[in-house]
Amino acid sequence: MNLRDLVYGLYARRVEGRLDHAQVPKHIGVILDGNRRWAKASGGTPEQGHKAGADKIQELLGWCAETDVEVVTLWMLSTDNLNRPEEQLIPLLGIIENAVRALAADGRWRVHHVGTMDLLPARTQSVLKEAEQATRTNTGILVNVAVGYGGRQEIADAVRSLLLEHAERGTSFEELAEIVDVEHISEHLYTRGQPDPDLVIRTSGEQRLSGFMLWQSAHSEYYFCEVHWPAFRKVDFLRALRDYAARHRRYGT
Repeated sequence: MNLRDLVYGLYARRVEGRLDHAQVPKHIGVILDGNRRWAKASGGTPEQGHKAGADKIQELLGWCAETDVEVVTLWMLSTDNLNRPEEQLIPLLGIIENAVRALAADGRWRVHHVGTMDLLPARTQSVLKEAEQATRTNTGILVNVAVGYGGRQEIADAVRSLLLEHAERGTSFEELAEIVDVEHISEHLYTRGQPDPDLVIRTSGEQRLSGFMLWQSAHSEYYFCEVHWPAFRKVDFLRALRDYAARHRRYGT
């Protein structure tokens, strides 16, 4: 361990010691951004960057478990990412599949897929379904793996699901228009039954959501971190929690 690591370790323990666990967000959404830029800066390949980013996930979940976070949503692949050239997309999907298998094999987390399953290759679909099935009785953190996820797509899928449900009941469009409200749509989101994210973290310095959990993040707090995702450290995570705890949430009032 070098001097810099020692200083960061001492600082992280100091921040953690002052953290009020009663003020910790229960649901954290994370936009895992900057894998390719981290690799480029390190002289590596994009594939190495994505692999390093995948390896960071278990560390993050360990930190979340230590601080009593209950739900974590990881944006691993967007619907836009599916338009990447095949030579980029296939290795990335393989890395994501291995990361999801590792989450399931860990034994602590409950894995839940959020996204449009039909847009994904059959092998990726199988990995996601198997991970969810294998971890359904686990009692640890609920880990939403957002693969093939887009915020607009989610809302469109929720509305479609709502319309189909009421069509099966024989509800007319006029009747549905009279009763439909925010809660009706929320019941058809990928995250139905879950609390909305209290805090959304995005790494790599980008200050935008890019469509991440558009519906659920209406009252979320945002934390934008300059560091690229593979280089994200515990001290960065604790700073985000400290920043969140210092905010006064008004929920639009």
